[in-house]
Amino acid sequence: MAAVARHDSGVPSPLRAVSATRYVTPLREGGSLPGLVEADDLGMYVLKFRGAGQGLKALVAEVVVGELARALGLPVPEIVLIDLDPELGRAEPDEEVQQLLRVSGGRNLGLDYLPGSFDFTPLVRDPGPDLAARVLWLDGLVLNVDRSWRNPNLLLWHREVWLIDHGASLYFHHRFAEGWQPASTYRYDAADHVMLPVAGSVTEVDAELGPKVPALLDDVLALVPDDWLDDVFGAPDRTRAAYRAYFEARLADAPRWVSELEAARVARV
Repeated sequence: MAAVARHDSGVPSPLRAVSATRYVTPLREGGSLPGLVEADDLGMYVLKFRGAGQGLKALVAEVVVGELARALGLPVPEIVLIDLDPELGRAEPDEEVQQLLRVSGGRNLGLDYLPGSFDFTPLVRDPGPDLAARVLWLDGLVLNVDRSWRNPNLLLWHREVWLIDHGASLYFHHRFAEGWQPASTYRYDAADHVMLPVAGSVTEVDAELGPKVPALLDDVLALVPDDWLDDVFGAPDRTRAAYRAYFEARLADAPRWVSELEAARVARV
């Protein structure tokens, strides 16, 4: 059975695992050259390759941010784990794609393909101030630098806005090293955020969603496969602890960055 795009809230559910049976076509809109694949459940998925230039950390960010967003009630296509046989690339005529398939054998990441969806912009359809504020707050929490009006990473499907492509979030993990500690503050510039001109109160959203995050973190982080996690800390659970430490520091700093988002929002409204 094909996958269903979910946006339930509550305790994160385990990610389904499927196997790719057919490579359909590259999707050249993304910088990491994702591809459309069919899987053994007859579903179609946008596959994010473990062998792409952005590496496994991009896949980790996709899982952590996407599933945290879902648990907080935001609409995200279903995320699955996709086992890929490099032999699927044997008949691919594009050498770049063939090489990507060859180096991405094993477990990759997939997002439920939303047929007929198209890029969302608030100029075409008003998302409403509440959803806009929730997306803006989430991106501030996870340091998502890739939701600008130039590249919103939002889809409109069945008259609903869906959040996609969170691989550029959590940029701090590119500096993981033994002894790493989260900074007390992180710079986040929302000046070009696609939702900024239409968002409602970010302060109200923070008061509602912020307290929910700590209870969700362990379940969300447990969804990331162990072999995707940076081994610099010596064990997967120690790496998960580093991500948790970041979120704890970011939430402790929320009065500052939320007030900055709110000031930027008020200035644009």
